[in-house]
Amino acid sequence: MAFIPASRWLGSGSTICRRRRQKPGWVADVHQEVRSKERARAPRVAEKKHGLGRNSAWWLAERAEGKGGEDDDPEAYLRAAEGYVEKMFADPRQSLRPIYDALLKLGLSIGKDVKACPCQTIVPLYRNHVFAQIKPATQTRIDMGFALKDLKATGRLIDTEGFAKKDRITHRIPITSLADIDDEVKHWLKHAYALDA
Repeated sequence: MAFIPASRWLGSGSTICRRRRQKPGWVADVHQEVRSKERARAPRVAEKKHGLGRNSAWWLAERAEGKGGEDDDPEAYLRAAEGYVEKMFADPRQSLRPIYDALLKLGLSIGKDVKACPCQTIVPLYRNHVFAQIKPATQTRIDMGFALKDLKATGRLIDTEGFAKKDRITHRIPITSLADIDDEVKHWLKHAYALDA
């Protein structure tokens, strides 16, 4: 299985990559907010003081609390990623594991440059960016999400209104059995992959 750590999700020109060169001082600034029992303010301080976006600010706030370090070390991330998947598909979602395994196999077969990067609640599939994601939505359903921009939904494809909210994942197909992983799912997965060229 091809995994990449979060520190490699972003290109070298990204805010996080630029920030890493200055991270020690920034973490100390945010750490003061955490120590002052103003944890909820820590990301806002990082956003305003250092001009970071929300995700980068939360990343920095987590580091200031001593959390999230598994993303910094590839070996630690790989160990954590296996645990994320095991927890995601433990009881009562254990019956979804064969569906997840089939979706992951399908996603990785789309192209040699596809990578999976398990998080605690989803498994995004990357090429240059996230083009699809596997998400256990309920105890009996996985949502296969796709980055299809403003495409009009047809067939089983559901518009998540993600495009209007500027989310990467804009559409989904609910999967409740292996039989649901059909030509339509394969078509949209390939289409999302091609859009990320």
